[in-house]
Amino acid sequence: MQVLLINGSPHKEGCTYTALHEVAFQLKTHRIESSIFHIGSGPMRGCIGCGRCKSLGHCVFDDDSLNEGLALALRADAIVLGSPVHYASAAGAATAFFDRLFMASNGAFALKPGAAVVSCRRGGASATFDQLNKYFTISQMPVVSSKYWNSVHGNTPDEVRQDLEGMQVMRVLGDNLAWLLQCIDAAKDIVSKPERETPVKTNFIR
Repeated sequence: MQVLLINGSPHKEGCTYTALHEVAFQLKTHRIESSIFHIGSGPMRGCIGCGRCKSLGHCVFDDDSLNEGLALALRADAIVLGSPVHYASAAGAATAFFDRLFMASNGAFALKPGAAVVSCRRGGASATFDQLNKYFTISQMPVVSSKYWNSVHGNTPDEVRQDLEGMQVMRVLGDNLAWLLQCIDAAKDIVSKPERETPVKTNFIR
């Protein structure tokens, strides 16, 4: 089993990484492999809704880190999205990356467990947490929770490590994600996956 943790912060080893690393450490105690993918600090294109990814299998734009992250996410058994809080929402580059990641997945993430991790200095964590969870719930992904909302507080990695409750939340998240992955693995030859219905789309204006 392999878990992909995506660091949506422009800082490769900053506060968001510190939280994700704690989740990864806890997964390792359950013998579950994981990797942290950093989206980078360069320009990140937003989704333009061209729909080309449906036929290509990847985003039409190939000048940033999206397609590399998409390839890793498609192979992963679970996905953790991490982002710092910028103006009470996920960082702009992270939002652009996640929008394109889920659009280009073309439904392939269905039934993979997903979890959101948020880091903030003081406020905006719950709004950002809500934003990230919506990627999972529109994609038929089981959402993994912890003992509190999945957030840490601090302005530096050292301050985050001093957030003892937040770090415990990350460890419990790792435990719960490992448990769900083990349950899914144990049941794969016993319980059939839900049958997919043909998609129905209804516009409000006809």
